Amino acid sequence: MNNLQDMAELDSEENTPEREAATKRSTWVSVAVNLCLTITQVIAGVIAGSQALIADGIHSLSDLVADFVVLLAVHHSKKQADEDHHYGHQRYENAAAMVIGGLLLAVGIGMIWSAVHKLQAPESIQTVHMLALWVALGALVVKETLFRYMLAVAERVRSSMLVANAWHARSDAASSLVVAIGIGGNLLGYALLDPIAALIVGFMVIKMGWEFSWNALHDLTDRAATEEQIAGISAEILATPGVLGLHELKTRKTGDMILADVHLEIDGSLTVAEGHDIARQAKLNVMARHPVLYLMTHVDPETPKAK
Repeated sequence: MNNLQDMAELDSEENTPEREAATKRSTWVSVAVNLCLTITQVIAGVIAGSQALIADGIHSLSDLVADFVVLLAVHHSKKQADEDHHYGHQRYENAAAMVIGGLLLAVGIGMIWSAVHKLQAPESIQTVHMLALWVALGALVVKETLFRYMLAVAERVRSSMLVANAWHARSDAASSLVVAIGIGGNLLGYALLDPIAALIVGFMVIKMGWEFSWNALHDLTDRAATEEQIAGISAEILATPGVLGLHELKTRKTGDMILADVHLEIDGSLTVAEGHDIARQAKLNVMARHPVLYLMTHVDPETPKAK
């Protein structure tokens, strides 16, 4: 069996159709929710005269754009290995996470710019209408519910891209809380609290965007798997009958999967065919039980230690 056949065989065991369906379903739910929130918050913000609520509505709009980025990434990353992409297209997910981070950075900077401009002219700040507070509180409940739903799906299908999008929804829930507090303070007579709330939301969005972009950049530049994952892969290899030891185990991320290389220490008195079978079994065991897209093995002949 050649390398591409091995990968296809293991890929069918990863339940990819279920993973793709769950990802699309949760993302379309997010699209519907964010579309409704964007329209409601912006219109209510304009009517009620709340900059903070308008800023939160724009944040929801950025979520809507991010959702479509996720759907695009899912469409491309599901493609199997081909002549131009021997390891598949999983890194579309990393690229999508980086785009989401960039969107958050841009939105956050825009929020801060608008809030600072407002704070420089405090006489222009008006008392908001009670409608803004009710909409902000309603948005808070909806966003927190959406976050918990999306995170549960992301953890079930083991998708870092969906985790990023879920925490994007959580940042919205946190921003809605700040907005609600700012609007409440404005209604109590502290007019500056509305643009201050918009300013805080801007910084929260920038922080989240930076973290997503930075992590995605690391993954796109061949960041290694976690120590826990490497230890699990190592243990799996050593548990394979015929493997005496291993060294030079190297890993790198590709989407939510891992590419790995390892030197296997195998009894030098065995035939080439026997050594090959042991190495292949070690590879299939690792690919079947760990998020490893492919394991490249090199056999080093060793003399078994006398017992």
